[in-house]
Amino acid sequence: MTPVGTVPDLADRILGGWLGRIAGNMLGKPVERGDLWTRDRIDRYLREASALPLTDYLPGPPGGDGDAWELRPEWRACVRGRVRGSCRDDDIDYAILGLDLLETRGFGFSTEQVGELWLLRLPYLQTFTAERVAYRNLASGLRPTLTATYDNPYQEWIGALIRADVFGWTCPGDPVRAAQLARRDAVLSHTGNGVYGAMWAAALIASAFTARSVRQALDRALAVIPASSRLARTVRRVSSLHDTGMSWEDTLTTAGEETAGLGWIHTVPNAAVLTAGLLYGDGDFTRTIALTVRGGLDTDSNGATAGSVAGVLTGARGIPAQWTDPLEDTVRSAVFGFDGARISDLARRTLRLAESAVVTLPG
Repeated sequence: MTPVGTVPDLADRILGGWLGRIAGNMLGKPVERGDLWTRDRIDRYLREASALPLTDYLPGPPGGDGDAWELRPEWRACVRGRVRGSCRDDDIDYAILGLDLLETRGFGFSTEQVGELWLLRLPYLQTFTAERVAYRNLASGLRPTLTATYDNPYQEWIGALIRADVFGWTCPGDPVRAAQLARRDAVLSHTGNGVYGAMWAAALIASAFTARSVRQALDRALAVIPASSRLARTVRRVSSLHDTGMSWEDTLTTAGEETAGLGWIHTVPNAAVLTAGLLYGDGDFTRTIALTVRGGLDTDSNGATAGSVAGVLTGARGIPAQWTDPLEDTVRSAVFGFDGARISDLARRTLRLAESAVVTLPG
């Protein structure tokens, strides 16, 4: 564990995490449908729009017809030149909800309290897959961890991973503690690799505050999940392919073949895309989120997590202005009481939590 006071530029790096998460999410949102928007289709779109290499938000559709390209309906507010603050998205809602959880329940929160806060603050129709099942189970009177297992075919999907950032931001340099917090949140809705994905992501972000490189952050994050899990084996596999000098394209092709059949929202193949984006991006913010989104699958979720890690590594001052200026320091959210919040205020509140002198964790 690294003492919080020794982490350089902590305020700027937490703000970088928030800005990076939101920018990465916005970048991937128009093409979020991994069964349609494959890596080849994304690159074809970018070539036809004369936008390769990708250095800004996605361009509007070539020919101007988003329906013809089957972009998500929100594309009009997410493409370059049209971004005016962030769009509402569950990837951002859960970061906000996690912040509210730590502010109102403290670091000793229980899984039951996570569920109570969902029912209080989060609209049911703004939840999806495993989260919607868990929400329904909560409303039906089931208690954790039965909320994660009853009639839930999505237990190892990516939902818990996208909820993990705030635990990393508030535990800078302490991946073990970040993973403990993320696990307590994740078991409300997920099991197995779904839970490990949340632990890994939280630890990865916590490690990014003090790691000397992306690779070191990835290695530290792997230490918090079972080495024999499919998630850990897949992250190690992508890292080893990168180490051989294999191209980003061939690494993703190999990883895709080895995780075939899991589906485009499953934690494991998305962790492969995310790992490749981080390694081949090598700490460069723009390259990291661009490669991650071009990798396909759950593009907005992967872009968000990659942006969070890269934003922590570079700090807000290191994120190019084309990503942050259009956000206008404003976030839309379905979380009751937070719509229109200032990103800078969310970051200040996160900093206060990270600097908390007394942290109580269950034994």
